[in-house]
Amino acid sequence: MLNPRRIDQLLTEGPVGLSRRSFVATTVGGAVGLALLPGISLAQGAPAKPGSKPTEQPVAFVTIAADGTTTILCNRMDMGQGIETGLAMICAEELDTDWSKVRTGFGDQKPQYVDPRFGMHLTGGSNSIKNSYQQYRELGARTKAMLIAAASESWGVPASALKAENGVVSGGGKSAGYGELFDAAMKQPVPEAITLKDPSTFKRIGQPTTLTVSQAKSTGQQAYGMDVQLPGMAVAVIQRPPVFNGKVAKLDSSAALKVKGVKAVLPVTLDRGGQGVAVVASGYWAAKKGRDALKIDWDLAGVPKPDTKALTAQYLALVKTPGTPAPKPEFQADVSAWSQAPKKIVADYVLPYLNHAQMEPLACTVDLKADRCDVYFASQMPGLDAMALAKAVGLKPEQVQINVQMAGGGFGRRATPATEWPREAAAVAVALAQAGQRMPVKVIWSREDDMKSGYYRPMTVHRAEIGFDATGKILGWQHRIASQSILKGSPLEGFGYQKGVDNTTVEGMREPYEIPMNLSVHHPDVNVPVLWWRSVGSTHTAYVMETLVDEIAFATKQDPVAYRLKLMDGNAKAERHRLALQTAVDKSGYGKRKLKAGQAWGVAVHESFESVVAYVVVASVKGRGKDRQAVLEEVHAGVHCNLCVNPRAVETQVQGAAIMALATTMPTHRITFKDGVVEQSNFYDVAMPRMPDAPKVMTVSIVPSNDPPKGMGEPGLPPLAPALANAVARLTGKRQRELPFSFA
Repeated sequence: MLNPRRIDQLLTEGPVGLSRRSFVATTVGGAVGLALLPGISLAQGAPAKPGSKPTEQPVAFVTIAADGTTTILCNRMDMGQGIETGLAMICAEELDTDWSKVRTGFGDQKPQYVDPRFGMHLTGGSNSIKNSYQQYRELGARTKAMLIAAASESWGVPASALKAENGVVSGGGKSAGYGELFDAAMKQPVPEAITLKDPSTFKRIGQPTTLTVSQAKSTGQQAYGMDVQLPGMAVAVIQRPPVFNGKVAKLDSSAALKVKGVKAVLPVTLDRGGQGVAVVASGYWAAKKGRDALKIDWDLAGVPKPDTKALTAQYLALVKTPGTPAPKPEFQADVSAWSQAPKKIVADYVLPYLNHAQMEPLACTVDLKADRCDVYFASQMPGLDAMALAKAVGLKPEQVQINVQMAGGGFGRRATPATEWPREAAAVAVALAQAGQRMPVKVIWSREDDMKSGYYRPMTVHRAEIGFDATGKILGWQHRIASQSILKGSPLEGFGYQKGVDNTTVEGMREPYEIPMNLSVHHPDVNVPVLWWRSVGSTHTAYVMETLVDEIAFATKQDPVAYRLKLMDGNAKAERHRLALQTAVDKSGYGKRKLKAGQAWGVAVHESFESVVAYVVVASVKGRGKDRQAVLEEVHAGVHCNLCVNPRAVETQVQGAAIMALATTMPTHRITFKDGVVEQSNFYDVAMPRMPDAPKVMTVSIVPSNDPPKGMGEPGLPPLAPALANAVARLTGKRQRELPFSFA
């Protein structure tokens, strides 16, 4: 998602000429014709007194039952990254409660659950633990202080003589469980001054902890957005046009209405102005069979029809010409010396559109009544979603309730700034009500629906022109990127589209290397909806940067690890990169053990969302000719995320990210267009790693730190593919300039 540093800067300063309040109003509210997000105005004018903001109120986050069972609500949406558990661990640490009695749940669109740093509801940018670490520590400490205050008042014992530990308050010869005191405690004033623990005394934070939902997930009992069931609920599917923004010219629904269980066939307006046809039925299969029976003539006149081959040629031509300069000064170096350098690399990279391919397809349940609308789905931005849905159903925002659900993966797909798929579900509910069939309705996207009609990671082309000498000193690096903008024209344009450049496109370029770079960008308009994809711009910038740096090391006969460390010299901000890289090197045995014949080392390091991950991998290549395929034998990760709240969660996030990144290198893992139509429809068209594709050895080593934690949902992905590509290049002599890999 968005670069958290940039969001924080803009929320603090705003673009030139805009106040913080008017900036948020115009970018988040005005761009979609809505008022401010819930919580934004509170964040703007919130009282300065500690403990008085909605985000600081324990009663909104912590509930303790009489038996001591403690429920801690997550102010985000969990899609497998483990933040539901991580935030509960942080709160429980300061609360000093019995961890075995802790349960978790989700907040909603109310002001209490905004991101305390950004002042808006947001799950993304790997910011959950990072931005709410201090908040949840304080919530736990305030809750404990209020429990002690309640005991003090009830027992007539000074609070200073009482202690709270492991779910029990004791002192003065008396004791009581937290559950016995909780109701009285919540009537106590929320304390302004609190004392937080010294990290050296932590008992829960830093301990490998199984996720609170692991048992439910592993036994099939966990409910997701797809599983919502309401009394009298119908199920709907939507037939979307084969080309984005197409419209219905002629509809024959007679056969569909004859399918048993079909209740209605309704035209609906889709995201970005296209038209579709919803089939509403008693269940999914009936709705699908009804949709299959529809006869639709589509009006595609005047609708642009993207074609991957043509787009590739267009982008390759664009990057041979100067684009819009990237606004940061470090991207505007004089690089004219590159063309006179004794050694040169001129390289074009082509990286495809990608589908998010989350395990649980999209689903949204809407229960629309005359004066209220309850919506059930895995929402990453419930504040924004509530506002958009209120407008869609003709109600006030306070009449819309978002019930945040657990998600079976997301990778960015569930955070569309235009509230695309929930609004489509709302459109079906409205159409049903207008047809006199008001009822709860769950709109389901099949895998094929999302693969062929969803949002995608942008196709991106890079061109690098690099000059260097025999020592590997880079004399000039001219770089151009062609890619659709994710933010331009969206409600979040003001957050990161500056001076004609989408900052998500260039994030991760150059860092952490002190090199002279000139960077410019082309943002073509294409009739393909694009969205952030796990680790956003770093998915392509890390690949390009780390394979090119490796190529220079190879061309100058230098060790790839030593060369990277040399390029970091003089950069004080690169210390965490050095530590992560050295940690991966030490764990892997790189340089100290001999690999088997047919194997090679690969190295890459990258920072995204303020965490650094370095990979040292061992790879081989199997097969012959164009059927050859890269094999990932070993993966050793060095991670620097500052203080690690839950090492087990970080380990699993890195493992999952590495496997997801492996997928991007596999044959057919891409989305392509022909005459405006997506050519892929399911996993048999888009290669995915299977169990035999996983590395035989995978280690994750975390660099110790007591500095405030950073995010880990995304940073494990970017460096894996380039590390593998670098190993493959040493085995085959060919640099992989495209993803997925090709051995033709």
